[in-house]
Amino acid sequence: METQKLQAFVTVAATRSYTEAAEQLYTTQATVSKQILSLEKEWGVTLFSRAHHQVQLTVMGQELLPKVQAVLVAANDLSATITKQNESLKLMTIPSISGYRAFNQIASYHRLHPEVNLQMTEIENDAVERALSNDTADIVFTRLFAKSTLNVESCVSETDEFYVVLPKSSPLANQTTLEAADLADSDLLLLGESTYTYQPIQQLFNETGITPKITYKGQRIDLILGMISRGFGLSIMMKKTVDLTDYPDLTAIKLTPTVSSQLAFLRKTGTHSHASDSFWTFIQQK
Repeated sequence: METQKLQAFVTVAATRSYTEAAEQLYTTQATVSKQILSLEKEWGVTLFSRAHHQVQLTVMGQELLPKVQAVLVAANDLSATITKQNESLKLMTIPSISGYRAFNQIASYHRLHPEVNLQMTEIENDAVERALSNDTADIVFTRLFAKSTLNVESCVSETDEFYVVLPKSSPLANQTTLEAADLADSDLLLLGESTYTYQPIQQLFNETGITPKITYKGQRIDLILGMISRGFGLSIMMKKTVDLTDYPDLTAIKLTPTVSSQLAFLRKTGTHSHASDSFWTFIQQK
């Protein structure tokens, strides 16, 4: 049984007019008439009396009306429940998101929209394209050193830049800025290629004609900070990803020339779910 027919019955009963019912339902009078006739044929009853150009409910129509109204209410409730259950948002973010305002943006959205089933997953930069193309993620939060070549919408949250993280006891710690040449003889502990921070650092050294002494590549910022604290070397990291609260013996100094990155939300160009559009509107306003 199609709910459109039931709605036509209820609307004609309320308006006592096929013409007005058609207007309210954004359809034609002929369509409404066909829907009512279809119901009457299906049920084997007459729902309306059309004597003297007046539309009146028959006795059977009066008896069936509250039952049909109840069915429509139940159908609407069912639809709302299904919609709510399907209101999910798959969001993938780089591991260092906690250092950026995007982390607070996501948290604020989650508090304001408890009806959205937020599913957050960690992802490295090198997996972003795959996650978007195969719909593993609705939206990703990632780092960009250049304009994305993907067919995506983007919303830039903020920018970040490279700093050198080193022990306060290092002779280099007395400088206000540091260049690649200053680090030529240092043991470098770097985040690996999958984070997309390794490549621009390597390029910076290549441009200065220096072969860096890379003694460690990994994925965990906290591990690298612990290694620096224990004298393994120093590192180059994005400033906002470094929290030195638990490392009072370390400091961070700006690397020059400045190498900046954008932190942005990305999603495929095209039609999106209500949850995706809701989140996209929210982050653009914050």
